[in-house]
Amino acid sequence: MLKPMSIRWSLVIPVKTLVAAKTRLAAATGPHRTRLAVAVACDTVTAALACPAVARVIVVTADPAAAGPLAGLGADVVHDPDRGLNTALRTGAAHAVRLAPGDPVGALQADLPALRPAELAIALGAAAESDQAFVPDALDVGTTFYGVRPGRPFRPRFGGESRAKHLAGGAKELTPEGIDSLRRDVDTPDDLRAAITLGLGAHTAAVVAELWPDGGDGGGDQV
Repeated sequence: MLKPMSIRWSLVIPVKTLVAAKTRLAAATGPHRTRLAVAVACDTVTAALACPAVARVIVVTADPAAAGPLAGLGADVVHDPDRGLNTALRTGAAHAVRLAPGDPVGALQADLPALRPAELAIALGAAAESDQAFVPDALDVGTTFYGVRPGRPFRPRFGGESRAKHLAGGAKELTPEGIDSLRRDVDTPDDLRAAITLGLGAHTAAVVAELWPDGGDGGGDQV
């Protein structure tokens, strides 16, 4: 059996059509919401590709405005059939298995702008020890990562209270120390504030600095 540290993963990252992305940040970002969504996805993909436990990143999207920049970072982009998030993830996973049938496959949310490669590696090492495993979000309601060993059924249950769904599906919950950046997805201004505290990736930090030069302390609809 391979040791967990010798295993390298295929990670599938779904990216929504940008007009539908991050709607709960609209009040804070105004017409720049899509720019922020692209930046957040770019930082997520950049961190994943920099993780030594990751062999490849497969982005599933139907939006060319996202596909171009993410492919430029080194992601393998496949078309989203637009039949829901979990269908998109299964599409990406099938592509991953065709590319590397002996590698484990994971699903990673695209809205992790503070993600650290080393923290992702901790979670992937733990996930490699279970047939299927997941990482809950910071609120213990949703899920930021779900993964399976090679040859195991890939059954993501993202959406809504996905933590409970993954537990009910028999996946092992992973909450090791030192993975805060993996658990901090961003849907709301409060989430973005928390991510800023952890430290944003370069793409998101540049957009945030341009939109809120005072660091978001100016009140109103600012972050």
